[in-house]
Amino acid sequence: MTTFTAFTTLGDRDQAEALSEILENIDPTPYGVGVFEIEDGSDRWEVGSYFLERPDETQLAILAMAYGAEPFAVSELPDIDWVSHVRRELAPVIAGRFFVHGSHDADKVTQGSIPLLIDAAMAFGTGHHGTTLGCLTALDRMEAAGLQAKKVADIGCGTAVLAMAAAKIWPEEVIASDIDPIAVDTARANVAANDLGGRVRCVEAAGFDAPELAAGAPYDLIFANILKGPLLMLAPEMSQNTSQNGHVILSGILHEQADEVISAYESVGYCLASRDEHGDWTTLVLQRS
Repeated sequence: MTTFTAFTTLGDRDQAEALSEILENIDPTPYGVGVFEIEDGSDRWEVGSYFLERPDETQLAILAMAYGAEPFAVSELPDIDWVSHVRRELAPVIAGRFFVHGSHDADKVTQGSIPLLIDAAMAFGTGHHGTTLGCLTALDRMEAAGLQAKKVADIGCGTAVLAMAAAKIWPEEVIASDIDPIAVDTARANVAANDLGGRVRCVEAAGFDAPELAAGAPYDLIFANILKGPLLMLAPEMSQNTSQNGHVILSGILHEQADEVISAYESVGYCLASRDEHGDWTTLVLQRS
């Protein structure tokens, strides 16, 4: 089935969200509309919509002008089996001892590695992105250096690949949370696929706002692979929920944003333990002292 996309960018989040609401009611009606922060430090927002028939480009042009957005870029997508395509393109990822793979590559798991199964249909957070790779590499290095985290939380877990990695190396239950209910469903499916039922608990929550997270605090290790803005907002809560001498592994941070994040966390009681770069992204490990 041929589908169409229409994307634009603008510099105001409220305007972007207002534009997305209008797009949901135009004719032809899109089957999906989303608003995303552009992860390049520009403070700009992208509004994307997806159609089963070609959208009215005149109508889109009028809406772009009305909301101060760039002209919409309309594209026609060919009929592609994207899952099969991703399976061909996504090779296994090695991050220290962690071996992240799809079910089609199960025969490639090497002896002595720690396998993490994330299938192509759930590809966000497979380890191919520099942020996930950075977090897994940091975790492997810290555990090899002797870290034993009895309480672990994964905030903004996505596929729960980080929570599952922690559950593979330590015996205690790990809690994973995400604000997106679809992500939570995906995380639960991945936990089941990795035979980690009862080892990783997945909950829907904004930040630490869940009874299960409150009951488990303080945590010896917290993952937060999200974006700079939420990381800055969460800094005080992160400190309140981290045990004395506990660690946080943070990513979703562009290189030029790292100093600002470090400063925010130092102001609430952390000190920098390590700083690593993978592609365009920085991963930070900080310790509460």
